[in-house]
Order: sequence, then structure tokens, then C-alpha cells
Amino acid sequence: MNLITRTWRSSVGKKYLMAISGFALFLFVIAHMLGNLQVFLGAEQINRYGHFLQSTPELLWPARIGLLVLVLVHIFAAIKLSQENKAARPVAYHNYQMVAASYASRTMLMSGLIVLAFIIYHLLHYTAQVQYVNFTGQNFVDFTDPQKRHDVYKMMVVGFSKPLVSLFYIVGVGLLCLHLSHGVSSMFQSLGWKNKYYGQFLDKFARIISWVIFLGYVSIPVSVLAGFLKEAVKP
Repeated sequence: MNLITRTWRSSVGKKYLMAISGFALFLFVIAHMLGNLQVFLGAEQINRYGHFLQSTPELLWPARIGLLVLVLVHIFAAIKLSQENKAARPVAYHNYQMVAASYASRTMLMSGLIVLAFIIYHLLHYTAQVQYVNFTGQNFVDFTDPQKRHDVYKMMVVGFSKPLVSLFYIVGVGLLCLHLSHGVSSMFQSLGWKNKYYGQFLDKFARIISWVIFLGYVSIPVSVLAGFLKEAVKP
């Protein structure tokens, strides 16, 4: 307990906690994207995947609780570090010019909070399946496929059929990837894995992987709106 307390009270400790929690969340974002992209393999594949997750609560709930803890640690560490930085420099520099800092780095805290709001809506939309937030007039809980499994494929197609919902999703993912484009690079720096020899490579990797994640996620709502993903025709 003393070690945890000392780590939290230390600025370096909070940077480590933020970096480690961010890295774990980064891996989850990639895994979640790969899971979602199975929708392009058809209703059978994505419904089988969804059924596997829902039928293993001994794995699903510990993962959910762990992700919640990681998100809270990441957010609170970011807020505390931001407060400490402001307290250490209460008066802004005169003639301050933002030369090296990118737009992503300057908006990390704000984009992170907006992404949090997006994640909450996304959870209500597809995980909790709250009918009043999907704007379709349909109850996603009632969607079942011929094998009596939850019809994840239909839920995704119907859910993204609303242009405003898809637009909000695309904007939310865009802000998430903007956050990652700086956060992934900063994570390596906080952990002491970044130096002058391969620092530029890590910066470039962060930008590329952020674009890959963005394109992977938004390909689903775009495909639904374009008509490439449609509800399965029942015989």
C-alpha cells in the first residue's frame, strides 16, 4: 500500500501509471477493432464471435472491470499531472510560441475527455443496448439469428444506418486516433524507451498506427451507409 501511495504522489509515478494504462488500453483498441472487423466475414462469423464473448462471463466481466480500472487510472493520472504542471507554472510565458508541440499534444486532455463521452455513448448503444439512444425505434436486445444467438450483425447494420449516429462514431474515433497519435509516442518516452536514435521512428509509427485504427473502425459505418453491409435476407 505504501508503494502505491508513493507512486501516486510522485509525478514520475503518475507518468508511469498513465503510460502503462495507456499501453494496455491501446492493445484493447486494436483487439476490439479486429473483433469488429469480423462483420465483413458475414453474419455467421460476427454472431459466433459475439456469442462466445457473451457465453463466457468468467472472462468477459473481469476484462470489463479491468478496462474500467485502466480508464480511471489513465484519466485521473492525466488530470493530476495537468494540475501539477499548471501549478508549477501559474503564469503563462510571455510571447509563447507553439513550435514543437503538435495540435494532438496540445489537446490531449480535452480530446481524452471527449473520447470518454464517446465511449460512454458507444457502451450504451451497443453493449448495454439502451433502446432510447439508438434512434432507430428498435430494441437491439430482441435481435436474434436463426441459431437463437444475439444477432450482432443486424445490430451493427441497423445501428449505423442512422447517418447522425455514424457521423458521431466517425468523429469520436477520429478524436481517439488523434489522442493516440501523440499518446503512443509519449508512452514510449514516459517508459524511457525513446531516445534520439529511434525517436522519429516511434513518432512515425504512432501516426501510422493511428491512421490504421481510424480506417479500420470507420470502415464499418461507412460500409453500412454505402450499402456494402446490409441486413441478411431471411428465406
